[in-house]
Parts: sequence; structure tokens; C-alpha cells
Amino acid sequence: MTFEQFMFYVLAGIAVISGLMMITVKNPVKAALWLVVTFIATAGIWIMAEAEFLGLVLILVYVGAVMVLFLFVVMMLDINLAKLKEGFTRYLPIGAMASIATFAMMYMVLGPAHFGLEVTGAPVTHGPEYSNTAAIAVPLYTVHAYAFILAAVLLLVGIVAAIALTLRHRPAGEVLYQNIDKQVKTQASDRVRIVKMDAVVEKPIAPKAEEEK
Repeated sequence: MTFEQFMFYVLAGIAVISGLMMITVKNPVKAALWLVVTFIATAGIWIMAEAEFLGLVLILVYVGAVMVLFLFVVMMLDINLAKLKEGFTRYLPIGAMASIATFAMMYMVLGPAHFGLEVTGAPVTHGPEYSNTAAIAVPLYTVHAYAFILAAVLLLVGIVAAIALTLRHRPAGEVLYQNIDKQVKTQASDRVRIVKMDAVVEKPIAPKAEEEK
């Protein structure tokens, strides 16, 4: 076994274990942290396959931005874990069937008969002049341009749907709006009150208050 194969099995094992931990832990914050570990291990595998652009984007975008934002949102929300566990046993058979179907489809595509060193051969090693970014960008914006645009439209639909589902309509009396015209026309006399300190007369302290002191 070469060093590259050893590192591949190590990173793949970390990704599988952290992925299982992500879907089995009860705390959503811990689940997000396990997902970060999965992303980092997957990025290491992509870098070993000479897909440096994808590996770095996975770390910078997903781990550095998306997951940090997700952690902030999870920690800010008051999630009722007891309520989330109520339907676990009810939907367990459906989840098991979906997991088995997903594993069967992945085995049909990535099984030993269709995927492996015996079928695909060893990865091609490129020289220092090879540009991984150009190798991804040129086919993406030429051959797969329509699929790329369709994926962008689907993401936009998902964003609009998420906003529509989480939008809360509140009565007009409970919402504060900013009146720019009123703020511009504000005078100093409306905001500042000048008090002359020499005109202030100190009140004498009562004897009872002095005894208490």
C-alpha cells in the first residue's frame, strides 16, 4: 500500500465516521461541527485527486462561510429538541427505506463493477503547467452551460421559497419603520435640552435620612 492510498483510506474513513455522527447526534450544534469535519476530510480527498480548486472552495466557502453562518443561526434559535424527537419512531421505517434505496443506488453507480482502480485506472498526474481552475471552468461554461444556468435558477427558487416560508406578517403597531423625512427635518431643540447648572438648588437632606446614613 502506497502513502497516497493510505491517506485516501484515512480521509475517507474520517468522512464516513463524521457523516454518521452528524446524523446520529442529538445536538444540532454538534451535528454542524461534525459536518465541518466531513467537509474538511472530503476537501483533502479532492486535493489528493488534483482537484485543488474544488478542495479549497469547499473549505473556504462551506466551512469558512456557510457552516459558520449556520452555527450562528442554530445557536441564536431556541430549538426545542424534545419536540424534534417526537416523530422519530414514527418516521423511522420511512427513513430506513430511504437510506437503503440511496445506498443501493450509490452501490449501482460506484460499485466495484463500475468504479475502482481496476476499471478507471490510476489518476493521471499532471505537470506544474496544468490549471485545475481552467479545466473546470471551460467545460462548465461551454458544454454544461445550460445545466449550470438551470442549477442557478433552482437555487434562486429555493432561496425565494425559504424566505416565503419564514416570513412573518406582524401588525402595523408592532413594527417600527424609519421615517427619513422626519429625521432630516429634526431640529436641535427637538433633541437637546440645555440645563443651567448654577440655577440648580440642592435640596437639604432630611434628618431621618442623615441618621440612616
